[in-house]
Amino acid sequence: MKSILKVQNLTKIYKNQSVPSLNNISFEIEQGEFIGLMGASGSGKTTLLNVSSTIDKPSKGRVIIDNIEIQNFNSYKASNFRKDKLGFVFQEYFLLDSLTAYENIAVPLTLLKTAPKKIELEIIKLAKILGISEILNKYPKDMSGGQRQRVAIARAIIKQPPLIFADEPTGALDSASSTEVLKTLQNAIHQLNTTILMVTHDPYSASYTNRIFYFRDGKIISELNRNGKNRNEFYNMIMNEFLKQDLNREDVQNVI
Repeated sequence: MKSILKVQNLTKIYKNQSVPSLNNISFEIEQGEFIGLMGASGSGKTTLLNVSSTIDKPSKGRVIIDNIEIQNFNSYKASNFRKDKLGFVFQEYFLLDSLTAYENIAVPLTLLKTAPKKIELEIIKLAKILGISEILNKYPKDMSGGQRQRVAIARAIIKQPPLIFADEPTGALDSASSTEVLKTLQNAIHQLNTTILMVTHDPYSASYTNRIFYFRDGKIISELNRNGKNRNEFYNMIMNEFLKQDLNREDVQNVI
């Protein structure tokens, strides 16, 4: 399989910080993987997301996305790289209230100066895959939280980036909407061969991934691989790992 993200000896130390936020991390992600980053608050997972996506710069180490080395990009190159090559899904949807779902999804392709007819064809095709065809003419205020997040996912995917970064994408949703969104992400991987790196504190959300990195004190302390197990079996593995690593007692108590 093709390597999409390669991180080598990545370290991030902020000013006036005695302990690194990232401490000599290395790993590789292949095309079509759905990767989860888990760990207690402050463990380094969001820092890794930011450094890996050109939002922040590492103190040392290398980040290679789709065979392009990015860690030394200046702000102009980083901005263009994000626009052309990366997709983002956040806990907040960041949809434009004055635009319909169709128009929100079209924004990335419009910025890339894609022909309107091609934009229309791409949106219709993607909306069918993600199950949002019936809401394309709705405004965000008329959608449920799960629908808004699925529109945000479509907006991230529409330009077909090699890698999508998702930061707690189900954090603001109820359980039914969370399941809807997680299945949408899985569907995007299976049908579009998208690659997703997702930060989550939630074992249920993590059970939809195929591989998980556990963080503590800026390091990956363990890795969990689904290895063909179904979602319920993988969920049980995740819970056992939580207890084994004592990663976050509050999270464990909330889901047991």
